[in-house]
Amino acid sequence: MQTNQPPQPDPGFKLPEDDKASKDPLPKTPDSNANMPVEVTPVAGAPVTDTSSRDLAIGGAVFMVLLIIYFFVRNAYVHHLVVKRVAPSSAGSAGWLLFVGLSFVSAAAVLAIINASKFLTFAVTAPLVIVGLVALVAALFVGRR
Repeated sequence: MQTNQPPQPDPGFKLPEDDKASKDPLPKTPDSNANMPVEVTPVAGAPVTDTSSRDLAIGGAVFMVLLIIYFFVRNAYVHHLVVKRVAPSSAGSAGWLLFVGLSFVSAAAVLAIINASKFLTFAVTAPLVIVGLVALVAALFVGRR
């Protein structure tokens, strides 16, 4: 048995009306809490910002390129010292000290550029810079003999 009535339109999904809900989308706050400052306390030992793995990969690649460049600089410095009639063993030692010094100083710089708030602290940067500078000064003194 067929009826010739048109199909009823689909009402779709409807939420029931909540009589308790207000028409104002913003909730009302009591006046006592409205003027109080929001206090945020950092967690002890947590870094201020997190370093993404992409930043670490780029920093590592830059550091590796610098190490390759410093290896060629080391070879040129050793050759320069040998031409100046420094003993080859002293020239080799001075070259490796130059390489180590440049590597430590550039490691501190790369870490500071990657995430300054995390790595540019006295505990991280100071030892790298101190060892790097001591090695650079030692390279100059060893290369004088």
